[in-house]
Amino acid sequence: MFCNKYLILGKLILMAKFFKISALILLIIAAVAATLAAAFFIVTADAKLDPQKLAFNGAEIIFYDAEDNEIISTSYGSRKKTVETENLNRHTIDAFIASEDRNFYKHNGLNFKRMIKAMYKNAVSRSFKEGASTISQQLIKNTHLTNDKTIKRKLKEIRLTLQLEKKYSKNEILQTYLNTIYFGHNCYGLQSAAEFYFSKNAEDLNLNESATIVGLLASPNNYSPFKNPEKCLQRRNIVLKAMLKCGFITQSEYDDAVKQPVNATPNPIGGKNADYLERVYDELEEINLDKYLLGGGCIVKTYMDGELQSYAEEIQYPCDNAVIVCDNATMGVKAYKSTVGEAKRQPGSTVKPLFVYAPAMQEKLMSPFTKINDEKIDYGGYSPENYDKKYHGYVTMSESLAESYNVPAVKTLNSLTLPRAEKYLTAMNVKLDEEEKNLSLALGGMKYGLTLKEIAERYSIFPNKGAFQPAKFIKQIVTRDGKILYEAKNEYSNVFSTGVCSLMNETLENTVKSGTAKKLNCFNFDLAAKTGTVGDGEGNTDAYSIAYTSENVFALWLGDKDNKKSEITGGGQCCALLKKIIEKKYKENTPPPLDVDEGTVTSEIDLEEYNINNKIVIADKICPKLNRMKIKTLADNRPQETSTKFTEPDISTPTVKVSENTVNIELCQTKYYSYIVNRTQNGKKSVIYDGKWKKVIDDKPECGCYIYSVIPYYQDGNSVYYGKEILLPAINISDGGKPPQIKIPDIAYGDWYNR
Repeated sequence: MFCNKYLILGKLILMAKFFKISALILLIIAAVAATLAAAFFIVTADAKLDPQKLAFNGAEIIFYDAEDNEIISTSYGSRKKTVETENLNRHTIDAFIASEDRNFYKHNGLNFKRMIKAMYKNAVSRSFKEGASTISQQLIKNTHLTNDKTIKRKLKEIRLTLQLEKKYSKNEILQTYLNTIYFGHNCYGLQSAAEFYFSKNAEDLNLNESATIVGLLASPNNYSPFKNPEKCLQRRNIVLKAMLKCGFITQSEYDDAVKQPVNATPNPIGGKNADYLERVYDELEEINLDKYLLGGGCIVKTYMDGELQSYAEEIQYPCDNAVIVCDNATMGVKAYKSTVGEAKRQPGSTVKPLFVYAPAMQEKLMSPFTKINDEKIDYGGYSPENYDKKYHGYVTMSESLAESYNVPAVKTLNSLTLPRAEKYLTAMNVKLDEEEKNLSLALGGMKYGLTLKEIAERYSIFPNKGAFQPAKFIKQIVTRDGKILYEAKNEYSNVFSTGVCSLMNETLENTVKSGTAKKLNCFNFDLAAKTGTVGDGEGNTDAYSIAYTSENVFALWLGDKDNKKSEITGGGQCCALLKKIIEKKYKENTPPPLDVDEGTVTSEIDLEEYNINNKIVIADKICPKLNRMKIKTLADNRPQETSTKFTEPDISTPTVKVSENTVNIELCQTKYYSYIVNRTQNGKKSVIYDGKWKKVIDDKPECGCYIYSVIPYYQDGNSVYYGKEILLPAINISDGGKPPQIKIPDIAYGDWYNR
């Protein structure tokens, strides 16, 4: 009994302590909650819902050229066309709900379960990757706040969302959201997107189109059907899958929908400067800016040269075409026109300097004067031919580029190896598909190809001393009150050395002077160029002319978007049209010379060795001027071998013949050597000839056995340099047809094996 009393007393004490601790914890929780609540209201004190911002009428976006002349202004308010949810097809609304906010009609604007889950993931990753925003929160963020990923901004978003939900119905919130959301390509609101992507009213969107448009919201630039059609299709199918899970569509409807193509067709801007502005809008998508700030009105300054742009548009082109002119210093695009948009095409021979010869020079495999045997070759069944169906023997790298020979380019890439070539392609931001990693890459054989803009910006590497940076259209974006939202930066990556670029500049200048780009050989300033033609025996599909000065890169493409064959060539129509654009650009001034010397060294080589033996060797110190030839190489890749042709004369062994008791000694041909010809009989030596080269030296000795020798020598002023004496086979001169008697040495009869 006594023990029970103490046991009960102990339990009561423990219970009292438990209640005290629990009360204390509750008080702490309450205090923390009160503190957080107070902090929440203090931090968000200025968060007031503004109905006018929800309307998002917007202001003008004004576009300027490089001279601060207005190109065009677009008013969001004037083009805005609202939709009403009651007029939309049910699957359009369902696509938004399934993809963006499945519990939209159930919550009060906040999805606490998703928020807690997102907070946990953000805490683990130490970032703000997860947002967990409802449609109501997205509407508030887009119209009232910025994209700053801060706790303060998120708290304001929560308070404004609660205010929104109290003041407006769900349908009103959804309708406002659909009329303000950004869909990419400068499309604000569902109606604008429906018109741009599918050329129809929002009320007429079908299931496939609705899912496609909703799929854009995650990343309008990344999922654009015009930039990344495959990604767009995948994203559309994700939206359709979400609709199936929510029960908004049946399995059969889903199965039918995922089989359909996207079928989006762009609705072009049209009018003057339209092609340039299309690319400006594309770049706006790529710039990491809050698009709702832009919709509120701003100024976009571009690099456009208004006069040059107008001229490029006015030229009469014979077929589909594209033109781009870039400033080398900034890589700002001065003019742009294209009937095929940013379509990738086979680049043809335009890649030879970039993918083959510049990397080969950088790897010290060659210089512009290196000779390559242009001959029939076969690499595992791949046997390239030249454009003229001929082979030209040994040609220099410079000649190969000037005439755009194919075989030397393929042979060079084979020597360079594809892995080493790919290293340079990666540096200039060209990513190869596995199917493209073969020797046909030397001739522009690519699976997808390159856009004209991509080709032009990579040619800028040469006048920019080896540095690559992408071309750009937008220089600056500022608000009406002068706040800078974006400013273009020059961000370079090094690809080639200055020496390689100097050599390539001079090499491509020769293409203008005497090669396939000779139609451009009419300017009084330095111009480098390369042409390219893609086709077969039935005709050509693509033709290019790429040219550059120290200031600008010019590129022009002619062809057919459907790959119809024609007779266009890079050196023909392309060069003729590009010439007009270059003339227009430099009608009042001329650019400084191209750098052709920095990073290089000039060497004098032996001309005879070069012409006859295709060898590049430094000329002998006493080599005659007429036998010297100047070449340029990289400063750290000058020829290592030095000729001793004149300080140590050397010849091939002459041939000796006997005809009717006359000895004929035939000397190898040489321009500069003199010769001493000796005749020896019974140890007595006599000179039978001493003088300049003769093809045959005759001697009519008496009967007997003779040994002849030849000593080449070179005379430099008063100095004489002798080569080694060359002994010729013994000669027997007979008497009356009988050979002379010669005593045979006893050693001839010896037992060689046993001794």
